[in-house]
Amino acid sequence: MISPLRVLIADDEEIARKRLTRLLKAIPDIDLRGECADGLAVLKRVAEGDIDVMLLDIQMPGLTGLEALALLPDDGPYTIFCTAYAEHAVAAFDVGAIDYLLKPIEGDRLEKALQRARSREARERFHAELREHRQPLQRLAIPTQQGIVLVDPHDVSHALLEGELVTIYVGGQKYFTDFSLQTLSEKLTRFPFERVHRKALLNLEHVVHLEPCPTGGYVARTRGGASVEISRQSARALRKRLGLRRGGEDD
Repeated sequence: MISPLRVLIADDEEIARKRLTRLLKAIPDIDLRGECADGLAVLKRVAEGDIDVMLLDIQMPGLTGLEALALLPDDGPYTIFCTAYAEHAVAAFDVGAIDYLLKPIEGDRLEKALQRARSREARERFHAELREHRQPLQRLAIPTQQGIVLVDPHDVSHALLEGELVTIYVGGQKYFTDFSLQTLSEKLTRFPFERVHRKALLNLEHVVHLEPCPTGGYVARTRGGASVEISRQSARALRKRLGLRRGGEDD
């Protein structure tokens, strides 16, 4: 006996979700496990488990289908992309997608895609290609107690270890996370961040003034009005990064 495929629908348009629901009900051995209207909901639902296949819209608000896929584990559900635009299908293949459906989706095409999803070979190939082609997300995903928040790294001014948690400052918002400063620094290596203190990570793009301290360090003033302490040791490394020299220092 064939086990039912446990399917999740992810599309921000209600009419599209209703169409997929109707088509899925006409296909044997399908167990519809829910619907999601945005990428963050997808991440939360997939984390709960019991999903074999995901019908994932590419163009969604807040977090696109491609960005959501980049945040899912390598052994996540087999994903069939759904899109109204052929050019988005090309982008899907760039991240290792095996199958996609062009809207309006037809029942026979959907059934063929789901038949392929039943194949162990297709699933193994999907996960192998996903690992090979997965592209780094251009936004920083911050796990918080309220869920995952995605921000543009350029908007992060600094991060401070305060108590047991790290606080990430983004514009007028701040987010508490279990990330360590070291982990956060590793995630931001492609951006102009500097570890300026054992308790501070600083985005140099946001610094407008460095005030010297008697200890040999600095206090960095950001364009948002924040003050971030820079240790003496970090100040020396920072001066080198900025191409500055101080009396008595070697190149």
